[in-house]
Formats: sequence, C-alpha cells, structure tokens
Amino acid sequence: MVKALESVLSVLVMIGLGFFLAKKGRISAEASSLLSRIVVSLALPAYMIANLMGGYDRAELLAMLPGLPIPFATMLVSFALGGLVAAAARIPDDRRGTFASMFSLSNTIFIGLPVNLVLFGESSLPYVLLYYIANTSLFWTVGVYGIARDGAVRTGGPAPKFVSREGLRRVLSPPLVAFLVAAALIMAGLALPPFVLGLARTVGNMTTPLSMIFIGITIASIDWRLVRPRLDMILLVGGRFVLAPFLLILAVRWTGLPVLMKKVFLIQASMPAMTQSPIVARAYGADAEYAGLMTSITTVASLATIPLYMAVIERLF
Repeated sequence: MVKALESVLSVLVMIGLGFFLAKKGRISAEASSLLSRIVVSLALPAYMIANLMGGYDRAELLAMLPGLPIPFATMLVSFALGGLVAAAARIPDDRRGTFASMFSLSNTIFIGLPVNLVLFGESSLPYVLLYYIANTSLFWTVGVYGIARDGAVRTGGPAPKFVSREGLRRVLSPPLVAFLVAAALIMAGLALPPFVLGLARTVGNMTTPLSMIFIGITIASIDWRLVRPRLDMILLVGGRFVLAPFLLILAVRWTGLPVLMKKVFLIQASMPAMTQSPIVARAYGADAEYAGLMTSITTVASLATIPLYMAVIERLF
C-alpha cells in the first residue's frame, strides 16, 4: 500500500510540474498540443513496440485474449445507462450524447497508461492495451456518433452516420497500429534488431512524463471561478468514478483472469473522461465548452480517486 501511495505521489508531482509551468507561462497552449501529438504519434507507439517485442511471446499474447470482451461489454452497458441517466435528469437534448460518451469512456492513454505503468510496472502494458483497444474503438464509433448527434440537434443539420470513414480511420490510431504490428511480428516468430528495440525503448520512455505534464497543463487552463456544481456534473462524476468501475468489478471479480489484468482494467475504468471529447464536439458543432469543462473536472477529480481505487484494489484482488 505504501508503495502504491508513493507511485501515486510521483504521478501527482509530474502533473504538478506541468501545472506550474503552464501557470508561469513557460508552456503555451500550442506546446500542450505538441506534447499530445508527440505522445500519441511517436512515444507511445515506440513504447508499445519495445515492450511487446522485448518481453512477450505468442503464447502470452494468446493468453490475454479472453479478457478483451469484458471492457467492450462494460463500456457498452455504461454508455446505455449514461443515455438513460441523461434523459431522466432532463439534460438538454444537444448534450446527451456528449454526456453519455464521457459517462462511459475513459482516458486510457494520457492518464490511464502512465498511471498503470507507475503503479504496476511494464508488465501491465499488454492489459492496458487490451482496454485501450475497446475504449478507442467504442469512442470513435458509439461515442463520436452520440457527440455528432448532439451537433446535429444543436445546429439543425442532418443526422450523423453511425460508422464513418473518418471514424474508422481514427480507430486505427498510431498506438493501435503499433500494437497490431508488434503482435503480428510476435505471432510470426519474427524479432527486431536489438538496436531498433533500444531506440524504441528510449523514445518510448518519454510517454509517462510527457503525458503527466500535458494533464497538468490541461488543469491549469481551467478558470475555476466559472465552475458551479450542477446535477449533470455530479451525475457525470458519479458515472465515471462509481458506476463504470462498479460494472467492471462485477464483470471480473469472480473470473479466472490474471489478477494483474483485473487491477489494470479497474484502474482504466476509473480514469477521467476522454481528452478528445471537446475536440470532437467542436468538430461536429456540439457544445465544446461543456465537453471541455466536464473533461477537466473529471481529470481533477481523478487525482483523488486514483489513491482511493488503489486501496480498493488491494482489498478486492
């Protein structure tokens, strides 16, 4: 438990560094955008290749597959419940899809990945990637459809398509492509030269610090004077940090899945809302300010829930 708290403290220190640099004007919004692109397009794919190719074989990869349906199922149930909660709470019709998306889908990369690596080490990466596959697939299909529907309601435009070419392209993001390439090479029994793996690991080691600094910058951008507690805010925080983890616990508690997989899945389920939510909302004409505010609030709330769920994990698993 002490080790877990020390790990969480290191996460908070890195986030605090990004917050401090942003508040002091040392890092601009443009630099924040650059950090996110470096992590998603370069550091994380390199880290995935180095870790998978350097430590896993065909049998170990195949042994992970039984866990993949669980995050898909729990997130779909959570999304449906999010829609029902939005309707019952009479959240404006042009925010319901955005609400349901943030209610059910979590930030598995910018916070989930580095938190799991700090808490559980590199052995957690394959399970992080399993959850990421489900999360990113559902965000760029079901989640984006809900947000795009909000945009259509808001602007009076045509109803969106459930599956689009752009959405499918987004699913095949650099981290997922890197995972698929590494998995294919492992299944084929092929290996990369040592210097390539070494280079990939060096580049990949940027993932955790850059991700945490990015989150600190995001938090620093919030004008907390404008934040007022509302019912939809309370419900979203409850869905993100109570309902989603509870569904995950029900799904894995009594299964024969590896203990580390259960722990990683629970941490991933308890992460804040997707960072991309306000970006997608702006692109589809939905309420981007609402999405940005809710994403930021859940990000700040996660600083308290991460230690809480570490204590829960120690008791459950």
